[in-house]
Amino acid sequence: MSHAQRHPFLAAIRVTSLGTLISRLLGMVRDMATAALLGLSGGGVMDAFVIALRIPNLFRRLFAEGALAASYLPVVTRLLEHDRRRAWQLASVLLSCLALLLVALLLLGEAVCGLVWLVWGDVPNLGLLLGLTATMLPYAVFICLAAQVAATLNALGHFSVPALAPTLLNLCWLVGAWCVAPYFAPDQAAQAYVLAVCVLVAGVLQLGVQTITLFRLGFRFDFNWVAGRDALAEVVRAMGPMVLGLAVTQVNTLMDSLIAWTLSAAPDGPTRIAWLGGAVDYPMHQGAAAAIYYGERLYQFPLGILGLAVATAIFPLLSRHAAHGRHRALGADLTLGLRLILCLGVPAGVGLMLLGKPLVRLVFEHGQFGPDDTVRAAAMITCYAAGVWAYCALPVIVRGFYALGDRVTPVRVGLVAVGLNLAMNLTLVWPLAERGLAVATAASAAVQVGALLVIFSRRKSRLEWHGLRKTLVQTVLATAAMAAVGYGLLDLLTQRASLGSELIRVVVPLVACAGVYVGVYWALGGREIGMLLGRHVPSPDETSGLDWFEEHTDYEDE
Repeated sequence: MSHAQRHPFLAAIRVTSLGTLISRLLGMVRDMATAALLGLSGGGVMDAFVIALRIPNLFRRLFAEGALAASYLPVVTRLLEHDRRRAWQLASVLLSCLALLLVALLLLGEAVCGLVWLVWGDVPNLGLLLGLTATMLPYAVFICLAAQVAATLNALGHFSVPALAPTLLNLCWLVGAWCVAPYFAPDQAAQAYVLAVCVLVAGVLQLGVQTITLFRLGFRFDFNWVAGRDALAEVVRAMGPMVLGLAVTQVNTLMDSLIAWTLSAAPDGPTRIAWLGGAVDYPMHQGAAAAIYYGERLYQFPLGILGLAVATAIFPLLSRHAAHGRHRALGADLTLGLRLILCLGVPAGVGLMLLGKPLVRLVFEHGQFGPDDTVRAAAMITCYAAGVWAYCALPVIVRGFYALGDRVTPVRVGLVAVGLNLAMNLTLVWPLAERGLAVATAASAAVQVGALLVIFSRRKSRLEWHGLRKTLVQTVLATAAMAAVGYGLLDLLTQRASLGSELIRVVVPLVACAGVYVGVYWALGGREIGMLLGRHVPSPDETSGLDWFEEHTDYEDE
């Protein structure tokens, strides 16, 4: 077996990406069913549902892809290398304390929903929003506990079950959308409640499946507060600053949805904003929050398969480098991860821009989702897609800081990014409607990534800028060739009102663009795709001039 195939980082990416791909494909089918059921702007039901889902989903991303898992993983990795019993004690204490904290927050959240309903329950659609939020809040408890179990599995080098666990959410959701809601729910509001219950059931299943796997790998619940509190304190101290550092994109998207819901006019409602004195028109129409959701779902497809897969796979490796003082190796592997992000993230974003409208028409334009909804959702995809490379790079570069114990710098840069996003939101929403919110998110993510890269290379560990520039040039040239071919094919393929025609308008340009990109990229000397597939062995030049194989042979025995 080649060294490229044995590299733990690349192997983990392949496993995680495959599991994530399966989950995302099922998620696409799920969204097709949801669009047909609830549409985009009809009655504001979809707007309320997606905002209610974002609240527990924000907790999921903070824990599953963010702060607690990121602060916990380096500590449990270190303990697993020296004293497995202490690692189990830490995991047991953390899971117990986390469960108590989450239940307390759940009770507080339910109380707040009830109080708001008592005071402002007569506001149009607010009652539905509060009811759906109260129904789905318990999902946060189960999914956050599942995230910590997944982080422990990753520390043990097990990636397949955590990568496949999200498919349970999609399967439960599909059962609700296909088999329950259309036949047993009398209206769209009731159907939204059916989906909310399915989300809750999925959280229970994800926790159960991963916990069973953890026990099979040797975990034993050992709650010993005295033995585990010091390691727990280390995790908690690291967690606080990480929350914003890893959650900026999610916070920005939640902010987008709330602004969209607040500043959208109902079809039969007033056209001017009463709480601004009635002197200003609403910049958006009902359905803006749903348009953000559908646009986000498509741009997050490459984010989940690429960005989060690379971040999940690379973090244990970077943590090991940091624990052993191998800063040059850390910089080399982080550079390799960023090169993989560039060579796949840039063409993925441009591809979404090209195929946004055909994709929306193929995937979503059914049932309650009409042609006007397609135009709005496709515009959101185009704007969000400009930042795909940045969304993918952000979790990777942030984990480079965390592996070295720096939790403050990503927070400072993240605060600037949140402020920039909010300022751009409130500026661009008036001329561009909901598209302005997407443009602001993409621009702030790009600024955040650029700032973090410069700071990391100057203050932490040297990145190989020559390799990054070379990859960027190869990527831009290959993407330009891909875009030209894709645009030409879309112009040639006639649009017809049939499923087969729309499938052809998506599949033919997609396959052609992928083939052109890979061919041109390889002809220009790019080898990152071959590394990812295990078909190319990295040379010293491709890994920052380090003796790459010697640096990593110690992992073969771990």
